[in-house]
Amino acid sequence: MKRNERMICLVMTFLLCLGLAAGCGREEETDPAQIEGTYLCFVNNDGDGLVREEYEIKGDSTEEEIEDVLRAMKEEPDSIDYKSAFPENVQVTEWSLSDGKLSLTCSDGYLRMSGAEEVLLRAAAVESLCQISGVESVAFFIGENPLTDSDGNEIGYMMPDDFVQNTGSTLHSYQVRDLTLYFANEKGDALVPETVSVRYNSNLSVEKLIVEQLIKGPSQEGERAVVPPETQVLGVSSRDGICYVNLDQEFLRGVSGVDPEVAVYAIVNSVIEGGGASQVQILVSGETDVSYMNRVTLSKPLTRNLDIVEETDS
Repeated sequence: MKRNERMICLVMTFLLCLGLAAGCGREEETDPAQIEGTYLCFVNNDGDGLVREEYEIKGDSTEEEIEDVLRAMKEEPDSIDYKSAFPENVQVTEWSLSDGKLSLTCSDGYLRMSGAEEVLLRAAAVESLCQISGVESVAFFIGENPLTDSDGNEIGYMMPDDFVQNTGSTLHSYQVRDLTLYFANEKGDALVPETVSVRYNSNLSVEKLIVEQLIKGPSQEGERAVVPPETQVLGVSSRDGICYVNLDQEFLRGVSGVDPEVAVYAIVNSVIEGGGASQVQILVSGETDVSYMNRVTLSKPLTRNLDIVEETDS
């Protein structure tokens, strides 16, 4: 990895459960936190990371600022040390903004990008655009079709925290981690902890790893799954101490015989114990105005509930 008096962080693949390392700023700014004001993200010359470049976003409204950022990101920068994240044959043909969710429709050239190019473009666009007041998340569409991963799962709306910082030197760095997951007891009326050792790509956020492991279900006898196995993870991100877990509609089907509170707090307790958040906001298809099984409201972030954990002999 080349620095050239810039701090450049390696990008890690978000597709196929990979993330990316967010890039950094210009040569006199070795720490991104030192960038004053707003900036744009570009791709380094090695094509494996992002570079932050100071930029004053122009416009008198949210819409004008979006137009300005999209235009500026498409243009090639003056510096020869980095380039636009948008390949020449990829354009944003239209966009729409609703309730903080920005939808970008891209030309067919998007589908001809390599995996690394595609992830870098998404990361650069999400990070750059979410600086604008009124833009909280960004989703990509090709024509009328939402962007999907290689398994056909809709990627959905992304926030900057969905792209995990990692300073490793490889796109395929793996590590082993012990996680404490909570599943339902045999009666389905309380939680029981299970410790699992998981080998995973180090660029995947721990919080998303936890949710995926919960969906896989328990491995010990006397424990029951808390999330339907067909449930799809639409997104997991953290901001201001809150972890946002976005699941598809399959989650609402529930697991027969498992108390709704047990199912919800299995997710909350597991994510808080293993991750860095103090609260968990569960969304269903991006919505929070949801009552799970008509028993548990998901309208607000939830904190850990240890009263629902079954007491065991020490």
